[in-house]
Amino acid sequence: MRGAMPRRTSRDIRSDSMVDVLHAVLSAGETTRNDIAHKTGLSAATVVTIAGELIDRGIIVETKTTAGQVGRPTAVLAINAERGRVVGLDVAETYVRGVMLDASLNPLTQIERAHDEHLLDPDSIVEAIGLVLDDLLVQAGVARDGILGVGISLPGLIQEPTGIAVVVPNWEWRSVELEHLRERVGLPLVIDNPLKAMVAAELWLGRGRSASSMTTVNLGTGVGAGIVLEGRVLRGSTNSAGEWGHSLLQLDGRLCRCGRRGCVEAYIGVPGIQQTLRELAPQHPLADVDMQRDFIMALAAAVAEPEQDAAARETVARTAYYLGSALADLVAIVNPEVITLTGWTTWALGDLLLPPAAQRMREQSPGRAGTALALEVSTVRGNPVASGIAMIALERSLVDAGLLTSRITVAL
Repeated sequence: MRGAMPRRTSRDIRSDSMVDVLHAVLSAGETTRNDIAHKTGLSAATVVTIAGELIDRGIIVETKTTAGQVGRPTAVLAINAERGRVVGLDVAETYVRGVMLDASLNPLTQIERAHDEHLLDPDSIVEAIGLVLDDLLVQAGVARDGILGVGISLPGLIQEPTGIAVVVPNWEWRSVELEHLRERVGLPLVIDNPLKAMVAAELWLGRGRSASSMTTVNLGTGVGAGIVLEGRVLRGSTNSAGEWGHSLLQLDGRLCRCGRRGCVEAYIGVPGIQQTLRELAPQHPLADVDMQRDFIMALAAAVAEPEQDAAARETVARTAYYLGSALADLVAIVNPEVITLTGWTTWALGDLLLPPAAQRMREQSPGRAGTALALEVSTVRGNPVASGIAMIALERSLVDAGLLTSRITVAL
């Protein structure tokens, strides 16, 4: 029947079990087969079989043995960090950031190269990506054959029936085929959008280690939500799931950059926060701060000052109210165990936004959905987009090795 979900095969089930084992080893650092079985709920026999295959492939290693109280010594397992390197590249209008990690997802080196925001044609972007990759390899002293895979995060990335496309409102390109990117990179490559990369970082490096259903909300110029359900990143039919920032917060409200009125982003994206301040106090000194990051940092400082800055405090209070209300809608639809906040607005204002936003979210969430829900600032720092897309590249290498069934929809 058209549109029906594909049947899960025994290979899919084995793949899921292998992900569970890898996740358990990665999150623990070092662990035993018995501990993996206890944490994952898999049978001891299944864990032994999967661990054996991963050891044979060089993906995990036995690092040592520990003496038990009875019986034989117990082998300790860990990810084989020296199996290779993965690269993650976060591409935006004004920069390309790159990070190289080992196979245990430990960051080794990172580079940021500024990019002229007026040069947004595909050839310029592809060359900027290639230069950062080249610099990372030189700085780390790693040969190309030591790279397991490269992940690239591109904003607005979707999957169309005719191929891969980038649809970014502020960029000059529309529906651009990216096959020529593969030639410049010259390595196994996966590309995805920032929301999927961000939540992959949370899944493997943050709260996803202890929660099977979660949402990671990014707060910055734009806002969006990466969603994990039952341990898997939710992608949607065109890989564009998670555009929560363009859900409706206010009927016929503020004009959003997407062209609709009343979107969440128009109220809690940085331009929306700026507009809130201007509506409250048009003559406020911060009303004329043009650069978004400068504005957010100045707003945080104004609220923290001993002298009462009523307009700044009210701006943050209203932003928290908007955020909590919008999160309640997300809770109603997704019903996650945990929501984490990330992004540069979060790093600056998170301590101020979190308590009132959490209260509003719980008040507005249906039934008891918000009662036990944890709302937290993400512990994944640095560049979660670059780290997350590197994780997706590592996952791609396991798919190519035949260990996982492919759930990576955008790969070259």
